[in-house]
Amino acid sequence: MKFRNWTLNSIIRLLSLDTLFIVPQNEVGLIERFGRFKKVVRAGLNAKFPIIEQVKYQTLRIQQLDVDVSTKTKDNVFVTIQVSVQYRVEDKDEKIYKSVYELEDATEQIKSYVFDVVRSEVPKLTIDEIFNEKGKIAAAIKDGVGDAIEGFGYKIIQTLVTDIKVDERIIKAMNDIVASEREKQAAFQKAEAKKIVMVKAAEANAEAKKLQGKGIADQRIEIIRGFAKSIEEMKNTNISEEEILRFVLLTQYFDTLKDAAQAPSNTIMLPSTPQGFSNIADEIRNAIISGDLATKK
Repeated sequence: MKFRNWTLNSIIRLLSLDTLFIVPQNEVGLIERFGRFKKVVRAGLNAKFPIIEQVKYQTLRIQQLDVDVSTKTKDNVFVTIQVSVQYRVEDKDEKIYKSVYELEDATEQIKSYVFDVVRSEVPKLTIDEIFNEKGKIAAAIKDGVGDAIEGFGYKIIQTLVTDIKVDERIIKAMNDIVASEREKQAAFQKAEAKKIVMVKAAEANAEAKKLQGKGIADQRIEIIRGFAKSIEEMKNTNISEEEILRFVLLTQYFDTLKDAAQAPSNTIMLPSTPQGFSNIADEIRNAIISGDLATKK
């Protein structure tokens, strides 16, 4: 009798232990009766029929899956795209049911969809565009994978392209191209700056010569006016016009010699004898007279 009472108490105790169970936080329990789904129970203390009912657990936490996909770009460069997919089971009874009973291996299924999307999107882009448009690739993965696994109770929270691996030789070639382009731009800018300096210098030189020419012309006009006035005043004396012209020419000659002597340059001097002065004056006078005769004709 004692043995029977002890056995009965033990069985009751075991059954009571198998009846109560605790579902952890951020998880749900799926009760099966004779292998068939019965209901979903939430976190906390729950009860089930012993022996005939069993419990399966499903997490509601956000999970992360890292996938490396090797593919080829539009410009025939092989790259490895590293994608991080963050996903979770939607907290709805029908979604929880599908995540457990309709999809055997969620991670492998997500990997397959990631491979499919990446290998359809990356070949449309060049290697430069891939680096510039990582966000578009990640968005395409999120949309493609999210639509595919939504029917299995899963939801994509975020997708990130965390790394783009390229052969070192390709990276070096890309750096060389960028460096060459920068050098070309620098050379162009330097040439443009030099061109601007030369143009401005030429413009300044032309303006200076223009002003210098105007100054010389004005100077000569004033000299001629001065000569004309001096000759007009000398006509009242007994000196002939020929002597007056010779005097004026010799005066200019001496002024020129003075300026040449003061100038910091090598100067070749003409004969400086009185006879040489006379010859120079005669030559200048004869040239003026010949010009006047040619004009009168």
